[in-house]
Amino acid sequence: MESKRVTSTVKAEILDLIKEGKKSGVDISRCCELLQIPRVRVNRWKHRKSLNDAKPGPLHAPHALLQEEKDAILAMAKDEMYINESHRVLRARGADQNLFHVSETTVFRVMKESAMTTPRVQNGTKNRRSAKPDRNVLTGPNQRWCWDITYLPTPKKGVFLYLFVLLDEYSRKIISWRVSYHMKYKEAMELLQEGIEKEGLDTVDVTLPDLINDRGSQMKAKPFVAMCKELGIEQKFSRPRTPNDNPFIESFFSTFKSHHTYPEVFMDDIAAITHCTEYFSYYCNDRLHGGIDFVTPNQMHCGKARQIVEKRILAHAEARRRRIYQNNLSLKSKTTNREVVAI
Repeated sequence: MESKRVTSTVKAEILDLIKEGKKSGVDISRCCELLQIPRVRVNRWKHRKSLNDAKPGPLHAPHALLQEEKDAILAMAKDEMYINESHRVLRARGADQNLFHVSETTVFRVMKESAMTTPRVQNGTKNRRSAKPDRNVLTGPNQRWCWDITYLPTPKKGVFLYLFVLLDEYSRKIISWRVSYHMKYKEAMELLQEGIEKEGLDTVDVTLPDLINDRGSQMKAKPFVAMCKELGIEQKFSRPRTPNDNPFIESFFSTFKSHHTYPEVFMDDIAAITHCTEYFSYYCNDRLHGGIDFVTPNQMHCGKARQIVEKRILAHAEARRRRIYQNNLSLKSKTTNREVVAI
């Protein structure tokens, strides 16, 4: 009987049998032995207010989430500024702003209870069958860069603007970028030179990063290849028809074009430059990147990421909830004592 669930009716009948046995001179231990049920179990039934099965554990966990923390989570989730962010990003932003210190699953659970877990952005399907290319482990910024070109639509059919982007694979920071009506290797050479100068790598005895790109005519152009060799940059080419060989820049372009501020068309290069300037500033300085522990690319690039992530600990938040719980118990106990003395 010990391993089986017992209904409240059966429990009541067992307690009645034990009561009758006690009247007949049979002690409780002997009754429990005959009924093949532990005495400690019977004692629990006798001291309960109800014989119905209840949820195990205390009615309120000492470290349970506070109502003010739930309110803070929901307030941030409903904030127009964060309306398109995932629960993972919300958890990181809440910790950074010292609003709440909880886990990602807790944020998701609180949002789910309020029916706020529908897809917050429209993402395309991903091909998960492609194998990742072999890459050396990066230990810091400016060790490996990647770059590519993407089309920007214009109102005129068949006419496009071209966005050149140079990205650091370690920090995901945009090193340099440019918008042009032409997709030529000269633009790529200026892109690379600008990135080197911005990162202060144009001095003597500085090791320049490796460079990964696909096999487009701009990447394979003799002047561009010669420039890389002269600078001491090892140029690595992705395999034909294999975008996963250059995943970081491809992922960035997908993020860039799926953002809710991305326009349907760009009227001219000035409009494209204006939009890219605003978005790239947001991307590098404000957007928490899921691939780098939900810090910004600039924070990762400057070496501040570890310090920020270490501050997002849950221990002190749990300790605070326990203190509040104990204080509430103390106040309740004092109130009860006063009532007893008054009586």
